[in-house]
Amino acid sequence: MGSTLMKPVYVWEIPVRIFHWVNAACIVALCATGYLIGDPPALMSSQEAYQGYWFGTVRFLHFGTAYLFTFNLIYRIFWGFVGNKYARLAGFFPSTKEKLDELVCVVKLDILQMVCKPVESIGHNAMAALTYLVLFLVSFFQIATGFGLLSAMSGSVLSASFAWVPALLGGDMAARNLHHFTAWFFVLFAVVHVYLVCYHDYVEGRGVLSSIVGGWKFIVVKGGK
Repeated sequence: MGSTLMKPVYVWEIPVRIFHWVNAACIVALCATGYLIGDPPALMSSQEAYQGYWFGTVRFLHFGTAYLFTFNLIYRIFWGFVGNKYARLAGFFPSTKEKLDELVCVVKLDILQMVCKPVESIGHNAMAALTYLVLFLVSFFQIATGFGLLSAMSGSVLSASFAWVPALLGGDMAARNLHHFTAWFFVLFAVVHVYLVCYHDYVEGRGVLSSIVGGWKFIVVKGGK
């Protein structure tokens, strides 16, 4: 009678795990402060406006977090060239027939709930990798529009580098609206991401959820008597 064994594989290195959690914290902070900036509540107070300055604090947290978000993304791109094979940027592109077939299979399993052979990718499956690639591109767009808008009131080198972006998009108001609407992509991504991670962790039992904390996943090894 055959038996099924699980073999541990070290997948996510410490730099990848650090990026993940810093990125998650930044997205939460940026979405929360960005929402307040876009639709600030009217707070009743007997203080003079200059004594409260709560909105200035919100803006400071948003801009400060934006710098951390930017440099964290640059750090992840760097690690995409020097990290292990599961961290490499090349893995985010479905450039082979095998990856394309896997992409179709994941769509059938996760979205259409159709019967398909199990997807046993050790790192990101093809759909997850493509989704993260889109996430990176959207992140760059948010960085460009965010610092472009900041350039009108900041003399920093980073913001000045994107001063041309609002004009390209049709002005500050257009850039602000695009920056705001695009932020909802992160909210949608977070909901789907958490659901699918928990789903695959439960269905596959290969440590998907815990791997982003400890770095280890498990692969099925069939054998025995």
